[in-house]
Amino acid sequence: MDFANAIVALLNFVFVPATAYGAQLALGALGVTLIYSILRFSNFAHGDTMAFGTMVAILFTWGFQSLGISAGPLPTALLALPFAIAVTAGFVLGTDRVVYRFYRRQRAAPAIYIIVSLGVMFIMNGLVRLIIGVKDIDFADGGRFLISAGEFKERTGLAEGLAIKSTAAVTVVCAFIVMAWLFWFLQNTRTGKSMRAFSDNEDLALLSGINPDRVVRVTWVIAAGLATIAGVLYGLDKGFKPFVYFQLLLPIFASAVVGGLGSPKGAVAGGFIIAYSEVLVTYAWKKVLGYLLPDSMMPDGLAQLLGTDYKFAVSFAILIIVLLFRPTGLFKGKSV
Repeated sequence: MDFANAIVALLNFVFVPATAYGAQLALGALGVTLIYSILRFSNFAHGDTMAFGTMVAILFTWGFQSLGISAGPLPTALLALPFAIAVTAGFVLGTDRVVYRFYRRQRAAPAIYIIVSLGVMFIMNGLVRLIIGVKDIDFADGGRFLISAGEFKERTGLAEGLAIKSTAAVTVVCAFIVMAWLFWFLQNTRTGKSMRAFSDNEDLALLSGINPDRVVRVTWVIAAGLATIAGVLYGLDKGFKPFVYFQLLLPIFASAVVGGLGSPKGAVAGGFIIAYSEVLVTYAWKKVLGYLLPDSMMPDGLAQLLGTDYKFAVSFAILIIVLLFRPTGLFKGKSV
């Protein structure tokens, strides 16, 4: 019975939150890796693109709620998501036309693109804060739990309860649907094949008659969609605060680099590796050990390797190790 309680505690505090967080990071890393592989620069504005898309989704959500429109047991933000993607894609395409296209035509060095993306990042960050403010916003509605701790205890007779938030379930389901669609799109559609060809060899793709402007536009639209979906799912699960999305840039880039920058499969794998690493290292294991060890062997402290304040340090450490020993990542993407 104690072993079963330990497993439930592990599921409740490690597996479920890490899986939801990993899905969110994987979607963010897919956007980063698409831009890197096709447009050939590291987009440091991606985190704030997530914040912008989430802000738009929140505004539409509030509008729907004021009109009495809801999704029943599901979050109303899911109804707002297509509108948020459209607005974010339009904003990103406008940014490309006003800012990035000039440097693309000049064939600027990647370092120039990075500096430009930093400028775009600060502008987007300030715009989001100006429009929606800097306070925490909880915009999740509908059913709160798929399984509640009390219900689980009553059904199983265990002392430890398993609680699965509906937002975590929605995150995982939505993320895997989006990932499956993206891989199908890249592998089976003419536009997806054009994007892959452009990524592999730009000059040969141009000689084959591929329209580079169309490839760029589609890439930005998909990246904006991935950023918006990732941002909204993260906001539903953990709440929205603009500066947090700026901080998310580190684990997202770490996910892309660990999996192999430029590799969509690597981005997904890297997202879950980073998420599980952060959760496992910062989790206080005393609760689980309490079910498995006798009282005489119980640790005095929380049995926590690092505090939760240091979770981004875990991402940074993994990023540095990968860059030092395997710069192409697990799936042999493009070296940084």
